[in-house]
Amino acid sequence: MINITLPDGSVRQYEAGATALDVALSISEGLARNVLAAKVNNVVIDANIPLTNDCTLQLLTWNDSEGKSTMWHSSAHLMAEALEFYYPGIKLAIGPPIANGYYYDVDFMDQPFKEEDLEKIEQKMKELAKLKNPYVRKEVSKADALAYFTEKEDPYKLELIQDLPDGSITFYTQGNFTDLCRGPHIPDTGFIKAVKLMSIAGAYWRGDEKNKQLTRVYGITFPKQAELTEYLERVEEAKRRDHRKVGKELELFTFSQKVGQGLPLWLPKGAALRERLENFLKKAQRKAGYEQVITPHIGNKELYVTSGHYEKYGADSFQAIKTPDPDEEFLLKPMNCPHHCEIYKSKPRSYKDLPARFAEFGTVYRYEQSGELHGLTRVRGFTQDDAHIFCTQDQVKEEFKKVIDLVLYIFKTLDFQNFKAQISLRDPENPSKYIGSDENWEKAESAIIEAAAEKNLPTVVELGEAAFYGPKLDFMVQDALGREWQLGTIQVDYNLPERFELEYTGADNQKHRPVMIHRAPFGSMERFVAVLLEHCGGDFPLWLATDQVAILPISDKYNEYAKDVLELLNNSDIRGFVDDRNEKIGKKIREAELKKIPFMLVVGEKEAEEKQVSVRQRGEGDKGSMSIDAFAAIVNQAIEKELSTNV
Repeated sequence: MINITLPDGSVRQYEAGATALDVALSISEGLARNVLAAKVNNVVIDANIPLTNDCTLQLLTWNDSEGKSTMWHSSAHLMAEALEFYYPGIKLAIGPPIANGYYYDVDFMDQPFKEEDLEKIEQKMKELAKLKNPYVRKEVSKADALAYFTEKEDPYKLELIQDLPDGSITFYTQGNFTDLCRGPHIPDTGFIKAVKLMSIAGAYWRGDEKNKQLTRVYGITFPKQAELTEYLERVEEAKRRDHRKVGKELELFTFSQKVGQGLPLWLPKGAALRERLENFLKKAQRKAGYEQVITPHIGNKELYVTSGHYEKYGADSFQAIKTPDPDEEFLLKPMNCPHHCEIYKSKPRSYKDLPARFAEFGTVYRYEQSGELHGLTRVRGFTQDDAHIFCTQDQVKEEFKKVIDLVLYIFKTLDFQNFKAQISLRDPENPSKYIGSDENWEKAESAIIEAAAEKNLPTVVELGEAAFYGPKLDFMVQDALGREWQLGTIQVDYNLPERFELEYTGADNQKHRPVMIHRAPFGSMERFVAVLLEHCGGDFPLWLATDQVAILPISDKYNEYAKDVLELLNNSDIRGFVDDRNEKIGKKIREAELKKIPFMLVVGEKEAEEKQVSVRQRGEGDKGSMSIDAFAAIVNQAIEKELSTNV
């Protein structure tokens, strides 16, 4: 008999060889019908693999993220089977699950494949799913695996197998399709009830532009048709909210091929929006004891060699900048932290000087491949709301908690209500990815875990997601469409202070090494603005709106009065414009509503004579006539209320 511990802490005994499905059936037949996979000792496996030793067990259903991921992985195999049915001889590369669905990279050889071909693949997938073919796992030797795909003449699978260590390799078969795969998979294809193939795109094999470009086919599946319908409605809403579309409509930013791919140009309204966000955070940072610094856009290569960034990210950096001196070698700045280490080192420090908090809106540059660039969310030049806190070991947890408070203040002010904190730790299977001693890593990881617990943050732990120099706390924010984005991040670092030989004099008059905390509540200004645009659809809170008021004269006779109103409002720091087009007032109001302008001020003969404005509020309608000062007071009180939450 073996002991199986369930998530509620209860322990049940089963005969060795029982499967997770057997356990589910012993609890409830309804539960067993919904089990997609199992998590055994924190590792996701097939639900029908025999359990031979005492273990912890979590039964995974569609309600679990790992359950969805398993079904989407299996759906990629089902799609590959349908593709091979219509396009025999195609070469398959990789087919993983992703955040929403799955994809498969395919070499169609000389066979044409277009968007309109997706529908017949969808129908074939539904037909195959109804057969309820089981996903059968089989272990084979490396030699047999090579022989199978040599016979199939599949160069991509052969390359993958060559990279695997000698030993057992797993194949999965469902119906007429067999694939190289380590799993896990759902019990059978019958769980897949609703199918939608979303799009196709180009993708280089292994992400290398020197390799052949394959066709990436994206899809998504659900256990119920109603869920697919709801998802597709969200997709359509996401298209309407796409930050590239909304940003163009609001005249916030643009791109130019002459300037270069992935290098955004901020237009006047976008620059003003950024400035408001920056000033908002700068004010909060001043109250929290941060000092503003500025560092160059370039740095000597040796700076990044010392920090370790060159070794880890040199290939993704903009390489040497030529100077008149052939012995000098500079890089465009990929990170701000090495510069801040040098600022700390610019004078002797005492324990009385700590914590030292240096903040900078610093622009950095990283060479993203052209196929990965996407609007403002993936760019080559971006500005981080960066800061680095240098503190004593005893101050780490308290400083970390203060940064958490700052992040939560930002999220609350900008109405990001749903989020979770991801504790990103080392990958225990791959220690060579990281720098620094085990002792320092353990101290840093403990500080993050304890600080998050003391702030009662909802957290998940992800192994292998730490930065190369230290663990971190990443804030995963859910937007209005239910999509998850990684925004703010806080990292504890014992390693850069060692590499830069940073010191402070302690109360014992001895030299000590400070601890470094990296933090960026927005993450980057570009990505944050993109996510914010899609979250609110361009309907910003009043304090952030590009235009807070549209002044609408009934006819051109009142244009001058409208301009006087705007000037008076500008004196009260209220932003707006005069719509002096020769259009009917109804059209002006409708268009101002569509532009998501919070207030509309209609002015005509009566308003001009009485020095008043007729106020309309977006979504609420007519608010009556009032003086300009009274309206300005209403706006400024509303803004004060929006920003009233204390850090």
